[in-house]
Amino acid sequence: MTDAPRGPAVSITGIGLVTPAGIGVEENWTRITTGASAAATDLVLRGLRMDFSCRVPGFDADALLGRRHAWKLDRFVQLALVAARQAVADAGLDPTRWDGPRVGVVLGNSLGGTTTFEKQHDTYYGGAPEEVSPLMIPMGMVNMVAGYVAMDQRVLGPSLVTATACASGASAIGTARQWLASGLCDIVLAGGTESAISPATVTGLGRMGALSARKDDPAGASRPFAADRDGFVPGEGAAVLVLEREEDAAARNQPVYARVIGYGASSDAYHATAPDPEGNGLARAIRTALSDAGVHPEEVDHVNAHGTSTPMNDLTEARALRRVLGTRAAVTSTKGITGHTLAAAGAVEAAYTALALNRGTVPPTVNLRTLDPEIDMDVVAGEARRASLRVAVSTSLGFGGHNAALVLAAA
Repeated sequence: MTDAPRGPAVSITGIGLVTPAGIGVEENWTRITTGASAAATDLVLRGLRMDFSCRVPGFDADALLGRRHAWKLDRFVQLALVAARQAVADAGLDPTRWDGPRVGVVLGNSLGGTTTFEKQHDTYYGGAPEEVSPLMIPMGMVNMVAGYVAMDQRVLGPSLVTATACASGASAIGTARQWLASGLCDIVLAGGTESAISPATVTGLGRMGALSARKDDPAGASRPFAADRDGFVPGEGAAVLVLEREEDAAARNQPVYARVIGYGASSDAYHATAPDPEGNGLARAIRTALSDAGVHPEEVDHVNAHGTSTPMNDLTEARALRRVLGTRAAVTSTKGITGHTLAAAGAVEAAYTALALNRGTVPPTVNLRTLDPEIDMDVVAGEARRASLRVAVSTSLGFGGHNAALVLAAA
């Protein structure tokens, strides 16, 4: 890192993960470095052309949150609450003792409580409007996840939701870093969450041509950067990171996973759902993040790519990464295991990037047997790769032409 960074470095002092790779940091890390895809036939999607997904295994909201609380919440909020509690505990913090007005929450989400809305829609149009739940609106609203996490963790500072589609989680982390830099907050819980595996949502994604059609092989369906990729597998999940200024984490002797040292964002202004084929917008976001971090492209050791397993995204992203970073960095996409967790993806993958830096290991891209010949990158496949990692980039793209890039550095 030879240039003076424009923004501050902030420390990741806690991580909470609730994903198809498992519940908690250790389950996730073991699965993404040694495991197989989480994709499986989904009974909720029975009868659909796309009847498989990546669910969080063994998630029991009643046991984790208490039945009296859990039943009032849509699943996307339940996942986030559990991840937030994990992250805060992991950071060695106690919400009953912190200065609440100096703590903030910023979480990414895009689709809100789709399962709740579909269920209540069926109740209404089934001829029973008097049975529509009075909780339908607070359960379904996108912003409520930030509100509920703030209530649960006694956060009295700013709370909001970023909605940049599949870049939402990365946008949230970038926003949190800006809050810390401005002095607005001393601690921010930042991340993303999504649970939109419902019949209508999956049908809509399928009609767009975004999903894999490999219903005869769900576990092999998500194959980022592969020559025969044909679409993504819908997933759910949540990730929350505790972010603090470096000096504050050091003052309380808190171990640090990694540091967020740069953030960049851009818009394609090209198409509602397709990325700019040349990846110009993503390239701008990456360059902005590198400049913000004071990092030269050749200093990047690892990239956790968006890598959705769709024909267009993977090629577009590869072009942008090749143009900006060259071919030195070890690239992976963890969506081969988790599927595409939509708005949560940027946060989940930022957490995986921090763990890769912390543990000196690049997770493999699962299901990649034959690399697309048009993709000129060092894509890690087969098994995890041990490496000395100092600087890493995590990229995210979203419908609407949203692009986000985070630069992380070893602690």
